[in-house]
Amino acid sequence: MSAMIRSLWGACALGALSLPVWAETTLTIATVNNGDMIRMQKLTDDFTAQHPDIKLQWVTLEENTLRQRVTTDIATKGGQYDVVTIGNYEVPIWARQNWLLALDGLPEGYDADDLLPAVRSALSVEGKLYAAPFYGESAMVMYRKDLVEKAGLTLSETPTWTEIFAAARAITDKDAEVYGICLRGKAGWGENMAFLTAMSNSYGAAWFGEDWKPQFDGPEWKATLTDYVAIMAEAGPPGASTNGFNENLALFQQGKCGIWIDATVAASFVSDPKESKVADQVGYAQFPNREGVENHGNWLWSWNLAVPASSKKAEAAKAFIAWATSKEYTELVASKEGWRAAPPGTRNSLYANAEYQKAAPFARLTLDAIGAVTPDHPSVKATPYTGGQFVSIPEFQAIGTAVGQQFSAAVAGQVKPEQALQSAQQLATREMTRAGYIK
Repeated sequence: MSAMIRSLWGACALGALSLPVWAETTLTIATVNNGDMIRMQKLTDDFTAQHPDIKLQWVTLEENTLRQRVTTDIATKGGQYDVVTIGNYEVPIWARQNWLLALDGLPEGYDADDLLPAVRSALSVEGKLYAAPFYGESAMVMYRKDLVEKAGLTLSETPTWTEIFAAARAITDKDAEVYGICLRGKAGWGENMAFLTAMSNSYGAAWFGEDWKPQFDGPEWKATLTDYVAIMAEAGPPGASTNGFNENLALFQQGKCGIWIDATVAASFVSDPKESKVADQVGYAQFPNREGVENHGNWLWSWNLAVPASSKKAEAAKAFIAWATSKEYTELVASKEGWRAAPPGTRNSLYANAEYQKAAPFARLTLDAIGAVTPDHPSVKATPYTGGQFVSIPEFQAIGTAVGQQFSAAVAGQVKPEQALQSAQQLATREMTRAGYIK
């Protein structure tokens, strides 16, 4: 970046930044089809007003499809995208392979020091930021207070799985199309395996032992999958094996789901009276743990914006990323949608904001959940990997999705949990041996 542009960025307030140095540049932006990203697209007139020479072209995809296409393009240096939406799983791996550009030269007003330490650390390599977080999350329980109360039960703020399962069974009324619990069943390393990895951590399981041998033949994974399949059969909705985040969100908003355990980012959507029929009846609790296991499902995720090394429009791309992940963007969302809708889980300043705390009853639990994450120690067992609801190795995308297919088949009733675990053990062992982890 030229000294002149750095000078301009340092001298201008971020909200008023306008650098007419790109002659009709078109940025192609690959993103995921979730609510926060769709909202961002609707608000980009603010960006284009500041940058009239930059046009935006959107490629909006379902989560699994986004991951496949972006991974293929960036690995082959295809150059199809100028800005990509990726997770904190990909960022450090891709940065070390020189697939991403460091976000050097962000405006002074951007205030990277305001980013939550856990999130910023997950997006940095050797002190350099390689992606900026659009929103961050851990995982939590969202439940219908009215249904739980009607059943004569209560849920504590730190529930056990025993409490959750008992409540789910009690509030299920399939004749009325009210299902006690909604959990991810759609196959994918970032879909059902995000939830199941977090759940398995809370059961004391691990993906791999210290020798990198898979652990699906152990009692902890057996208990995890057995309980998961059983509760989905007893209290879950029909077609659960194809439901991911968006499908379960819709079920909860429509009043058809009593308990939903998923990303903390969902809290703003289930509590939105314009979209959710049960907005005034939602309660929140921490991700459950199993009795005797001090682990509440270490889940840390952020959807982030990054610039592929293959992009020829890096400076324009950085300008967009700076806008979309800034404090000013948060204020823009609040002015249009209210503070409850502000992108969560990225900045300390949001959680220090009294207006946000008042508008978002889930704010404290979200911050507590993110702050309690220990990605360097995802399991109570000793592991050779870091992560949380994923394993931070390049091979995990393929292995995680393959295992997820086995577990999704178990939910669909096509195989028994024992068979799914055996298949998972075999395929993970084969792939880890092939990759050289197992000697």
